[in-house]
Amino acid sequence: MNAKAKRGWKIVGLSFLLAFLLLITIVLGYVTYLSANYYRIEDNLALAVENNKSDIVSLDTTYSISTYNIGFGAYDRDFDFFMDSGVMEDGTVVNGTRGKAISEERVLTNTNGAINIAKNLETDFAFFQEVDTESTRSYFVNQYEMIKNEFSDYSSSYASNFHTGYLIYPFNDHIGSIQSGIVTLSKYKIEGSARRSFPIDESFVNKFFDLDRCFVVNRLDIEGTDKQLVLINLHMSAYDEGGVIRAKQLEMLTEYIAKEYENGNYVIAGGDWNHDIADSLEYFESEQQIPSWVQQITEEDIPEGFSFAKSLNAPTCRAAEMPFTDGVNYTVVIDGFLVSDNVRVEEVTNVSTLNGEDVNFLYSDHNAVKMSFSLITPEIEQPTETENPETNEGENTDNGNGEIVNNIVNSIFIENKKKAV
Repeated sequence: MNAKAKRGWKIVGLSFLLAFLLLITIVLGYVTYLSANYYRIEDNLALAVENNKSDIVSLDTTYSISTYNIGFGAYDRDFDFFMDSGVMEDGTVVNGTRGKAISEERVLTNTNGAINIAKNLETDFAFFQEVDTESTRSYFVNQYEMIKNEFSDYSSSYASNFHTGYLIYPFNDHIGSIQSGIVTLSKYKIEGSARRSFPIDESFVNKFFDLDRCFVVNRLDIEGTDKQLVLINLHMSAYDEGGVIRAKQLEMLTEYIAKEYENGNYVIAGGDWNHDIADSLEYFESEQQIPSWVQQITEEDIPEGFSFAKSLNAPTCRAAEMPFTDGVNYTVVIDGFLVSDNVRVEEVTNVSTLNGEDVNFLYSDHNAVKMSFSLITPEIEQPTETENPETNEGENTDNGNGEIVNNIVNSIFIENKKKAV
């Protein structure tokens, strides 16, 4: 090989080396950028309550509440998502492809449609999940502002549930940067709202694509008592192989609500559980196998004194690795409410039709859930009659029963109160 050819090969080799070093520099720079933008929001963070109301709730009065994961305005019936995969009954593997909504117009249509469904439910309280405020995937549509504008007569609180730098995956349709959260609306005064941080998967890659999961505790005073109605809006992890992280999240949540119940408070925890909560794994018609991500919550997983207010009239979540076709996509009930037994559940509906219109997964990969309920007045145990001993006039003869009754009243102890769901 002559000297000219050798020089040519050296130049080619050097060019490849420089290109490789440049690629490594870009990758390391990008990883550094993501890491610098990654943080976990502090636990027990107080949230601002906007437009707070003055009315307070009462015992033995019927109220209603809804929950709705609006899927950042992307998940209409034509949408599939790149992080979802499934298997058809014949063994065919199906994978989603999209990272962001099909278009800004779709985001606006789907967000307005979801808001319209929630408004027509006419509930006293409303939970929303996957509400974007400034995200590439939803074309920077501020869905929280849209919700507040349409629910102007409600108080509201917002908690961040997903925040990340610009994600360049999937390469064909970047999901981009994300600012998203969960929203609570109330027609009644919220005395306090706080964001509690769930445990999450903090492995190097997953922490950038999973959410900064949380639940929001909203406290409302109850007229004529010293107890509170505790409304908990939650969104648990989905992409969690084997359900390890979700088990930790459930443990944290159940410990929290058990303490609230022990204190005599009325507890309703609702939202997107990302678990089957209604024994619905194989209930609905489908041409797909049960996805590996579907875990179940059973009676053994929840504290004594609690139960799910559940309905099987319709599913609440669809598989999103392909566009939706009724009877083809796998569907399951993962949205709804867990209630303490001092809350009487009067009706539960998974909303697939509204005013005669088919809205089944029309604007989201979730259906809304509506529950009617009331807060049960505690039974007061009356003192047991005792024999009348001979006493002197003016002597205390209640044998301490008056004090016992007062203690029962003050503690608002509830015993043997079971609801029909």
